[in-house]
Amino acid sequence: MERPVDNRLAEATSDYLRLHADNPVDWREWGDDAFAEARERGVPVFASVGYATCHWCHVMARESFADPAVGALLRDGFVAVKVDREERPDVDAALMGAASAFTRQLGWPLSVFLTPDGLPFYAGTYFPPAARQGIPGFRDVLGAIGEAWRTQPDAVAGTAEQVQQALRESAAVDGDAPDAAAARAALAAVARAEDPEHGGLGTGQKFPQAPLLLALVDVDPQLAGRLLDAAAGDDAVVAAGGYSHLRGRDGGFFRYATQRDWSAPHFERMLVDNAQLLHVATLLGRESVASGLVGFLGEVLRLPGGAFAVAEDAESTVDGRRVEGGWHLAPADAGVERPPLDRLVVTAANGLAIEALAVRALRDGDRVALDLARGAAEHLLAHHAADPAALVHASLDGLPSTARATAADAGNLASGLLALTAATGEARWAIAARAILDAAPDPAATSAQGPALQLGPDADGDAPSGQAALAGALHALFSLSGDAAHLDRAARLLDARLAIRNPIAGPAMLRVAARIAEPPRTLVLIGDPPEELRREPGAFVATPEQAAELAATGFALLDGKTAPAAYRCEGFVCELPQPY
Repeated sequence: MERPVDNRLAEATSDYLRLHADNPVDWREWGDDAFAEARERGVPVFASVGYATCHWCHVMARESFADPAVGALLRDGFVAVKVDREERPDVDAALMGAASAFTRQLGWPLSVFLTPDGLPFYAGTYFPPAARQGIPGFRDVLGAIGEAWRTQPDAVAGTAEQVQQALRESAAVDGDAPDAAAARAALAAVARAEDPEHGGLGTGQKFPQAPLLLALVDVDPQLAGRLLDAAAGDDAVVAAGGYSHLRGRDGGFFRYATQRDWSAPHFERMLVDNAQLLHVATLLGRESVASGLVGFLGEVLRLPGGAFAVAEDAESTVDGRRVEGGWHLAPADAGVERPPLDRLVVTAANGLAIEALAVRALRDGDRVALDLARGAAEHLLAHHAADPAALVHASLDGLPSTARATAADAGNLASGLLALTAATGEARWAIAARAILDAAPDPAATSAQGPALQLGPDADGDAPSGQAALAGALHALFSLSGDAAHLDRAARLLDARLAIRNPIAGPAMLRVAARIAEPPRTLVLIGDPPEELRREPGAFVATPEQAAELAATGFALLDGKTAPAAYRCEGFVCELPQPY
């Protein structure tokens, strides 16, 4: 007898999950209840991971999850779970690691089959309803998985255990932690992968790889500049209202290009990419790129409360149909609806945006960027970090998600707040950052909801890993406070040994590792410094009164620095002040 539909996603705190609320699939959210149901019924769990602005996720939803026959197969033989990778990055990372045992074509939508105890035993990505162009049909996959589950339980269990063992082995590392020279040498070595004909890295799909570019700014700014320029394309094309390489006509960057020559963008636009690329463009002095990105963040991704939406969709509605890139490809005066936003407010992504905007404000005196950074910081502190010990990972329309906050949430938000203090001299941001870091979760902690998944090696993806984010923020706090406990904690958290072997997968870890290994270099600017000093690495601007408040609240870098002047310091040993 066919099971009825009991889809429970209509009230989810995720735009992505809500998009699936009308499917004929009996969807559940990831959590203990779904796996308890699977144990009670004696069936496997099917987990589908995606996000609201993902084109191929939309395609699979229209083709497979809207198919009544697929819905019936999933209802009768599985417990079906929908996961928003933006809301549950911990689950996404663990399942993506497990999926690597089954396919090299990793991406979203991610389709993973698990035992009721949470052990993955088969995975893939996009499946059409019926076989097509060498891709298995989803109905056939469900039939084969269900048959194997019923008739070959020992084989299924053996495969699940092999995946767990592979993940355990991949997370094991030997050797000593890299010093600063080794970390920088590993980053510099990525130049060997530069495409001499079209720019960027590699000879396939082209990504801007923002965490790598940011790390390269410290090591090889010329290479970082070439890679950014390759992704940004021609200013004249953008100014004329088109897109050039990865930049849209309004300044924001698309996720990636599907061709080696950058000629075909994939049109979704993510906050994490654009925030980090703003940081890179600011440090490299690419004014047109940086100003365009400030405009994109403020005019497109900013939500009414001041925080930023996590992404803009790849698809627009054109003549009643959903079309990838529809708004971007239409003439500017065509009246095509803009792509919708994924309105999820994610703490980690907003922290990256606050940091980038604050750096832009400090270095270039950009008042718009400063107002955007302050607005987002105010919103996050009021709604996500009112209690630092109960940090919120994400919210939708003011409703907090039940998903556990991550180390990346704490680290990125704290880094953003510390950068805002450096740009404004206001102690309140640094005080809040310190409280958030004091209560930050362990990067190695597994999900508090659902089964404890085996984690593979920590790596940087489109943003810094939890390790890198938290260690980087702790190092920044040490550089301001002089409290060696923060530095010691950062060094204990960060393990960059695997990143040495594969720097493209660990650039943020290598960037932080290099900084931790050396004394902090800072430039305290009291009063009204000239513009060129504000652009130096480690710059920190404050009035005499602000410097006194910071020193009184435990930020030792500002001790005794109240006379208007420039104070160059290395490891908290400062040269004589230089008057302006």
